[in-house]
Amino acid sequence: MKTIDELLADGVDGKRVFVRADLNVPLDGGTITDDGRIRAVLPTVKALADAGAKVVVASHLGRPKGASDPAFSLAPAAARLGELLGRDVAFAADTVGESAQATVAGLTGGQVAVLENLRFNPGETAKDDAERAAFAEQLAALADAYVGDGFGAVHRKHASVFDLPKRLPHYAGYLIATEVGVLKQLTEDVKRPYVVALGGAKVSDKLAVIDQLLGKADRLLIGGGMAYTFLKAKGYEVGISLLQEDQVPVVQEYMERAEKNGVELVLPVDVLVATEFPDLKTKAPATYTTVDADAIPADQEGLDIGPKTRELYASKLADAATVFWNGPMGVFEHPDYAGGTRAVAQALVDADGFTVVGGGDSAAAVRTLGFDENAFGHISTGGGASLEYLEGKTLPGLAALED
Repeated sequence: MKTIDELLADGVDGKRVFVRADLNVPLDGGTITDDGRIRAVLPTVKALADAGAKVVVASHLGRPKGASDPAFSLAPAAARLGELLGRDVAFAADTVGESAQATVAGLTGGQVAVLENLRFNPGETAKDDAERAAFAEQLAALADAYVGDGFGAVHRKHASVFDLPKRLPHYAGYLIATEVGVLKQLTEDVKRPYVVALGGAKVSDKLAVIDQLLGKADRLLIGGGMAYTFLKAKGYEVGISLLQEDQVPVVQEYMERAEKNGVELVLPVDVLVATEFPDLKTKAPATYTTVDADAIPADQEGLDIGPKTRELYASKLADAATVFWNGPMGVFEHPDYAGGTRAVAQALVDADGFTVVGGGDSAAAVRTLGFDENAFGHISTGGGASLEYLEGKTLPGLAALED
């Protein structure tokens, strides 16, 4: 895989360089609530602009279903990119149309432009190879070289991720090079003890990675909504907690394999329960109780791991040489149910080993809860991409950069 340093060594002064970034930031109306992904691509964009390239940045945002939708415009992201770069950033009102062509044509060396949301064009996400290829050809006409730096999208077989790099000299940006390097530390010659903490809503989203980790990790800590399927598999009452009943047999088999393989599978010993889900808009104080994990009332649901579990998980993380964490331990968006997620994050901060926060809600939680990002070994920008890499899958965007 060629890197951006090789491109810079060859010289980019006056060349049009297409940077596939991941500017898929959360928005509250037109306000960005977490600019982490924009900041992550800054080193690549700045290096190219400082070297005199005409930098064309492109990304998706949300799922607008192949049509223009102001709610998913990248205009706020373009404005924030300009603020962080400390220079004007032009914005094209379309992806490959008149505005994009004129905007790119108007760039001089060292200037940066952002194209409108790639997913406003149906060719970006098309299942049909020919349709994707046609869109990739239009994008290729806007550039002389391609830099892939949108790690959060490399697991998608989309035109700008998979088809476009085949049509231009292609290189990995600084972010992707860093992300791949980190993932190799989690899969090759891993320093032990290797502890993985998994949370989030659905156990089905994590089954494939658990399958792989049962042969690689020393400990698995389970939290979040997915924990209740594990507790159900142990024969516990889980009340009205989030449950995937159809996955119980699979989870039981995984629990048996963990024991056979000598992998310590750690489940919550107590949980916070309530009769209703909290109001995440007003964040009004919730009414809840703490019960043992085997004593969840039939009319209540678990919303966070309890204090005994927080202490337990912190102790299981304390001696880790390598930690990977993906998924919150509870409904962290509400302050009354953020304690479990906060405890795991703090345990990673306190650990002496190499700690990786696996993107998605985990990364959002770290920022929302006010942690210093530099206190972690690495905070990934791609939760889904990280998980698929750990599952052993071939990621289309990385495969395209390898060619």
